[in-house]
Amino acid sequence: MVLTSVFMMSSSGTKSNFLDRLLVGIVPRIAAVLIRLLYRTLRVDIINEPPIREKWHKGENFFLIFWHEQILMMVTAYSGPGVKLLISRSKDGELLAKTMKRFGHDAVRGSSSRGGRAAFRELLSITNQKADIAMTPDGPRGPRRELKDGILQLAKVSGRGVVPVAFVCSRGHRFNSWDRFVCPYPFARAVYAYGEPVYYHENEDIEHFHDRLIAAINENERQAMIRLESYGLSAI
Repeated sequence: MVLTSVFMMSSSGTKSNFLDRLLVGIVPRIAAVLIRLLYRTLRVDIINEPPIREKWHKGENFFLIFWHEQILMMVTAYSGPGVKLLISRSKDGELLAKTMKRFGHDAVRGSSSRGGRAAFRELLSITNQKADIAMTPDGPRGPRRELKDGILQLAKVSGRGVVPVAFVCSRGHRFNSWDRFVCPYPFARAVYAYGEPVYYHENEDIEHFHDRLIAAINENERQAMIRLESYGLSAI
């Protein structure tokens, strides 16, 4: 959201192309530093990660999914064997991909609206590698918190488990964007929550799988909120 606003300030033509390249070279560096500094100020709990870590140690990898509004701080919570992120081919996606690279994470470029088929094929090929795959199932343009078919089909074809991940915080700002993008304030209490893996059952109706996954996402976020409430706080 913030990165998109910066890009929209540029004009068209050669000057715009130069400015775009300049921003791609500078903004990710600044963004990575700011995200790291912000994370260090937060009072963080990470809950329900040990069962997932145990599966990582046994060589299992997952699809990690979280709502688009929570994407800003997600990169700081991951400590698994390696992850690749599905990021759109937009200008803002380019900035995000470069920023994630500074945290050691690679990107698969594509989305439901741009490069979707190619991204789907690449993601399927990655399921044969020892890496997790992270994505926002309602991105890149929404509707907000609407689970799209891509993750359902990927889980069905690959057999990989889908792990919901949630981020909630006690203080912060929600942008007036389609996703209600969350940026925590420094020194806020924050909770990351990992859910149990959800697997597609052979011959299961895809709508039933959709409903089970939505229920798991909602329950995982509820657990994060319960932890926050244990400190006498509520999520923004």
